[in-house]
Amino acid sequence: MGVMGYLRERMGKILAICIGFSLLAFIIGEVVRTGGSFFREDRNLLGEVGGEKIAYDEFQKRVDQNSAQFKQQSGQGVLSPQILNYVQENTWNQMIGQAVLQKEVEKLDIVVGTDESNAMVHGNNPDPQIARAFTNPKTGQFDPGSVNAFLSNLAASKADDPRRQQWADFLTEMIEAKLSEKYISLVSNSLYVNSLEAKDEYEAKNKLVNFKYVSLDYASVPDNKITITDNDYQSYYNEHKAEFKTPQELRTFDYVSFNAAPSKDDSAAVKKQADNLRDSLKTSKNDSLFVQINSETKTPLTYQHKGRTGLDPKVDSIMFSAPNGFVYGPFLSNGSYKIAKLVDAHFEPDSVKARHILIDDKTIGVAKAIAKADSIKKLIQGGQSFATLANLYSIDKNSAVKGGDLGTFGRGAMIPVFEDAVFSGKKGDLKVVPSQFGVHLIEIEDQKGSSKVAKVAVVDLPLKASSSTQTIVYSKAQGFLGALTKDNFDEQAKKAGIAKKTAADVNGIAASVPGIQSAREIVRWAFNAEKGDFSDKVYIAGDQYVVAHLVQIKPKGILSLENAKAQISPMVKNKVKGKLLSDKFQTALNGSSTIDQVGQKTGLKVAPIQNMVFANPVIPGSSAEYKLLGTIFGSKPNKISKPVEGQQGVYVFVVDSFINPAPLTNTVREKQQIGQALMQRANSEIFDALKDKANVKDYRAKFL
Repeated sequence: MGVMGYLRERMGKILAICIGFSLLAFIIGEVVRTGGSFFREDRNLLGEVGGEKIAYDEFQKRVDQNSAQFKQQSGQGVLSPQILNYVQENTWNQMIGQAVLQKEVEKLDIVVGTDESNAMVHGNNPDPQIARAFTNPKTGQFDPGSVNAFLSNLAASKADDPRRQQWADFLTEMIEAKLSEKYISLVSNSLYVNSLEAKDEYEAKNKLVNFKYVSLDYASVPDNKITITDNDYQSYYNEHKAEFKTPQELRTFDYVSFNAAPSKDDSAAVKKQADNLRDSLKTSKNDSLFVQINSETKTPLTYQHKGRTGLDPKVDSIMFSAPNGFVYGPFLSNGSYKIAKLVDAHFEPDSVKARHILIDDKTIGVAKAIAKADSIKKLIQGGQSFATLANLYSIDKNSAVKGGDLGTFGRGAMIPVFEDAVFSGKKGDLKVVPSQFGVHLIEIEDQKGSSKVAKVAVVDLPLKASSSTQTIVYSKAQGFLGALTKDNFDEQAKKAGIAKKTAADVNGIAASVPGIQSAREIVRWAFNAEKGDFSDKVYIAGDQYVVAHLVQIKPKGILSLENAKAQISPMVKNKVKGKLLSDKFQTALNGSSTIDQVGQKTGLKVAPIQNMVFANPVIPGSSAEYKLLGTIFGSKPNKISKPVEGQQGVYVFVVDSFINPAPLTNTVREKQQIGQALMQRANSEIFDALKDKANVKDYRAKFL
């Protein structure tokens, strides 16, 4: 609600914006991880940036803050493992970015002065985060009065008011973001595009070539027709070594999972439980309490429009045509048996315009706050101005400066108790309503539209495996683990009739892997195990009982040939095939003076290509062929080429003609376009370079 809660609402936006505009925008990807014996020396060390330590407890404090913020913004009470992993990763990147940036701005003596920081909040051209947070909802423009009112309210608050620290943290992060912006601008403004670059770019996009070609695809040679030697692997690896750099340690493990999903008997037992609850819900006098006690999902009961109840469409439709007290179910939906009861349905306005005066009940108590609201109500009924009294007495200063005005809103914009009061009343009503924020004196100024809303109580009972089912499946998994020896994982999986799965190149903080949603515990094991180890126990992930086998460790840095072998195998095969196909073309080229003769000798069709540009090297019907197009644009017309080994196969071509574009007389536009592309790359690449230079060390796999 735009209310009580100026901080609750606005600070939520401010902090969310702050996170979004902080250094996270510039830090992409994950950072390196090391570990080993060092952890025995400092168990609170989560990472290092240029020798500066990052403490786990400080990291966790920030994770807790950002998690709370995410919950507030999303309305989620509990974060899923995937969302928590997202928050942790963003928090880590934020801390790394701050540490990297701090070193650079200190070295270059970049600062945000007092006058500048004040101008970011109070100036005519405030920081975008401030402008967004203090925008007048009616005009859509920045409202300096809202800033002043907020700061006055904050200054009058108690010394231990948590809003003070929230505001201080926000200012700190806003200044850090400004420092980052200055640093990026400093580096980006040093970028320069010269006229030769502009000319090359212009020609790459506008010079045309017409050519003919024949090709032999690598796929035309079966794998069993070639022999790959160690020298082939070594040669390819040596030529492409720089491509095999990994920024963090990765691990690969095989695993099998025993499914402990609910059996038919388990499902029947939950259905019976739901049947028993149905009658109790039907006669319940306190449906909200019933849901809180009996439902797995404890959703507050609120009025909703049709299509917004969260029920299956069929059930939703039934509820809006049923009498109050009607109970539907049990029905199976999304893995749960559910029972739905129509608590109440009625017609009400689609939107309401209202204003309020919020009385603080924390210092004088609820009874006295209600009495004070009643007294103000009588003054208004006696002819005194609502707006004047709001400015005098309301603790919601954001609305008080506007005479208590909350604007026009629909269901879902305010807290339920507030909404129930304004949507059930009529125009002109003055209502006194207590809430968790204080006591409201509300005036309903206007109501528009009319539609039906319903309050539906839903009790859900998830299908869960019984202890008996779990015990049986766990025993199977434990038996599998106990039967494992050094080299029999695959054999035991086949014997048990269970498919082996592979989690490849998993990083140390992964929250899930293919086939396992909640995999943190298994990943943590993998990063504490040695290659060849089996999991130290049966891991439980949802309804899966998992046994794993660590098969590969890829350390940070340049991968060894052994670790890169599987990755480069397809390319090495193509390299060997390319040699065979090139030899075939070379034989056809001997004695041939035209591309058509080469086609006849190889039994290939000559393909003509018209008006191709260097900047778009995609062969129609195939893929991008960079080497081929580079060779073509470096060739002379009417000369048959040597075999060119490309991405998809081996090519022989002849250039018919080049069509040059009009001369580039003004390079300004081309320079601007190239410069914009460089600027976009700079935001991420600058900090990637700084991270590499700072020698970031990441030990999170041991903690998270």
